[in-house]
Amino acid sequence: MRESIVRSEWLKKNLDDPNLIILDASPAGNQAGLTATFDGVGIPGTRIFDLKNSFSDPETDLPHMLPSIRQFERECRKLGINNSSKIIVYDHLGIYTSPRVWWMFRAMGHEQIAILDGGLPAWIAEEYETESFKNKAFVPGDFSANFSMRSVKSLTDIAKNLHTKDSILIDARSQERFNGLAPEPRKGLGSGHIPKSINIPYETVLRNGKYKSKTELTALFEEHDLGVRPLIFSCGSGVTACIVLLASEQVIKNTKSVFDGSWTQWASTEGLPIDK
Repeated sequence: MRESIVRSEWLKKNLDDPNLIILDASPAGNQAGLTATFDGVGIPGTRIFDLKNSFSDPETDLPHMLPSIRQFERECRKLGINNSSKIIVYDHLGIYTSPRVWWMFRAMGHEQIAILDGGLPAWIAEEYETESFKNKAFVPGDFSANFSMRSVKSLTDIAKNLHTKDSILIDARSQERFNGLAPEPRKGLGSGHIPKSINIPYETVLRNGKYKSKTELTALFEEHDLGVRPLIFSCGSGVTACIVLLASEQVIKNTKSVFDGSWTQWASTEGLPIDK
């Protein structure tokens, strides 16, 4: 599986692949105010990927932080995921949390993973079969991680980059939030952006719940004159940042990483500069 984004037609043709594992990473809620059309049903054979509870660090108050290697391995094995597994991940919002899960697996060294373009809505639009979710137990998998530290950036890394300017920080939040003209959805969090960052709202890489064409994405990133410097992606909590990261993965070769704490960590840390 070479592609990082697949269509519903591809998935339908490959449903019988014994190494294929389908993960539903649909969130219970979201900070973008999006509404899910389909609840309680999924693609046949789907396994629930609980991003908030099973695959986030329980030792921090920051949302959606990457869990430890051991936790990630343990939860993957519970889902029956093996090192040989070909993973397709989707969510019921079209494209929202699925790129985050794609990035997590890539950061943990698993490259046989792709997202379903358009997610569950696209699958249902093709009138493909769905099934109601049921509690299932799986034969434990043998998944083992090979974590890539370069995939994740810390608060210290971002603060240091303000001076070195080695990397370009891309913020995937809306333009209004980036410019401090709209309040943050998380209570008590200030608005604005990290100095010297640029704004590419995640909605700009999508159309009707799917990724734009490679031609359109190329033009979009060329507008920002990114050159060859490494790119660091950020948002409110590290979820929609991965939507833009995956879009860039289709058309540019720059080294890419995620500021996992994102704006929530930066804005809640005293003494750090904020621009508006």
